[in-house]
Amino acid sequence: MSDPAFFDGLVKILFVCVIVTSAYIITTRNLVSLVRVYALQSLSLVAIALALAWYENAAILLAIALLTLVFKVIVIPYFIATVQEKIRIKRDIEFHFLSPASSLLISLALMIVVYITLSRVFSPAPAEGSLFFFGAVIGISLVMMGMMVTFSRKKAITKVLGYLSMENGVLLFGLFATELPFIIEFLIVIDLVILILLTTILTVGIDSTLEDYHNRLHRFYLWEDQEESP
Repeated sequence: MSDPAFFDGLVKILFVCVIVTSAYIITTRNLVSLVRVYALQSLSLVAIALALAWYENAAILLAIALLTLVFKVIVIPYFIATVQEKIRIKRDIEFHFLSPASSLLISLALMIVVYITLSRVFSPAPAEGSLFFFGAVIGISLVMMGMMVTFSRKKAITKVLGYLSMENGVLLFGLFATELPFIIEFLIVIDLVILILLTTILTVGIDSTLEDYHNRLHRFYLWEDQEESP
């Protein structure tokens, strides 16, 4: 039988890893490190899914862990890092609206707001100290922190990594707060959307800002207004 105390301690350590990697993703300017930290964050989610599978004896959690390991820890980071190395882009030094320090403070405030809100929504059950409650709080917070990355950065590739981080938040929330078949269906849809975004950005403008990216798309007549008339 699984030891509840060991399981509780292990998952809490993994929660800390997820929070630390999220904070690093928000603040770092080094794109090489950003991809590696995203892979580490995804690996933490794999470990959480494996711990839940061991504790609950659920085979479907093993499948989720395997899919996450293959795509989020290996395939996507390797794909981005390979293209990144070829085009020799190393840093995203420009931020929209928010500095790294202010982004971190806002993220902390958002996490507190999510904690207070969910404690009232779920009151009186589950207990606020339960892992499932904390899993839901950190999952939603991770989605919001990923959203902040997409809004506060200029490089298109950094915005994609923000979307990927948001998806990790959806996965973490789903592991603790929703039905597993729903998670799988939802993640498949998100993966398809992100795959399209990645393919487009990597072929057109991985090294561009969002403004440059739109300008490059004009060459393919994808954003031209059909206002011309004879």
